[in-house]
Amino acid sequence: MVKAADMLIARRADTRARADFATWKMMAKLNGSSALPPEAQEFLSSYKNLLAQMSEGEATEATIGAIYKAYYAEMGGAGTPPDVRPRQSEPAADNVTAFRRPPPKPKTSGFFGTGAAAGTQKRPLPVALIFACLVVVYVGIRLYWR
Repeated sequence: MVKAADMLIARRADTRARADFATWKMMAKLNGSSALPPEAQEFLSSYKNLLAQMSEGEATEATIGAIYKAYYAEMGGAGTPPDVRPRQSEPAADNVTAFRRPPPKPKTSGFFGTGAAAGTQKRPLPVALIFACLVVVYVGIRLYWR
């Protein structure tokens, strides 16, 4: 029986192994493998040896499995690493909705687009009223501080 903590470590180790292998493989393609750590270079050389014996997909999974086992032990997993297989993606159902443009809004006339709907929308405050309120606040503050 696998403990929940070991399963969590296993998932993390598997995710990290897959990401690291993809990164190492890309760096090797870009002739940057000399900058990789020695353990990464060892895994890449074993991957190249496996490529001579099996297909690319099988060699990739075998190398990721070896990296996963090393990471599992490094992260503190107990015993043999549990089998963590990537979830099989179910075929996607056709749930795509066709894009439809929203119906055009009726054009309104009048002040700031308020026409027939003037009763439902708030009218903006006139500028003079706003200015008068600011003057009252300013005078009130000046009188309060004296």
